[in-house]
Amino acid sequence: MNAPAPKPKIGHRFRGFLPVVVDVETGGFNSGTDALLEIAAVILGIDEQGQLTRAQTVAAHVVPFEGANIEKAALEVNGIKVDNPLRLAIPEREALEKIFRPIRQAVSENGCKRAILVGHNAHFDLGFVNAAVARTAYKRNPFHPFSVFDTVTLAGAALGQTVLARSLIAAGLPYDPAAAHSALYDAEQTADLFCQLVNAQRPLYEAARDRQQPDTVAADVVP
Repeated sequence: MNAPAPKPKIGHRFRGFLPVVVDVETGGFNSGTDALLEIAAVILGIDEQGQLTRAQTVAAHVVPFEGANIEKAALEVNGIKVDNPLRLAIPEREALEKIFRPIRQAVSENGCKRAILVGHNAHFDLGFVNAAVARTAYKRNPFHPFSVFDTVTLAGAALGQTVLARSLIAAGLPYDPAAAHSALYDAEQTADLFCQLVNAQRPLYEAARDRQQPDTVAADVVP
């Protein structure tokens, strides 16, 4: 009897990168001056059938850094009540450690070199993550400093939609307007969208993989 095929490793699928879907809720659009208020991350994995799927979600409510700008219009969109004690908000550095620790562990467990941020308008989220890292002098950021996977591009190409809500609906995935603009909800919905779009490309990926030398698929990692 032939031995079962080994479970695919996610690092092989993305050249040694571990994709982690991130969403942030903020006090405005300027990562250098506006508050980071919520952050959520969905670590992805490969299931027994070789499909990309959600593996773990972590999230934190964040105390605005000292002197942070918070626009009234931003709060009207995300519905965050900054001074509500039920938010159980924690300082930025503590929030980063809460989010980054399981990501670093997943990077190690999956044999990856580093994480890569996945997001809907991903450079917005990465900008706020990088700004918080710089403000807190955090030294163990697992994410690539500038490369991202953006579901706006993927959904635009595959579904003809670029807005997250419309992309989810076009993909046949659930969308709850009442829950939207929560970092946790948006991150998990974006993760489901990313997984569906990537899994749909599996035949194309496998054909490309078969045309390559096996030892270059995971080893060729750009810093």
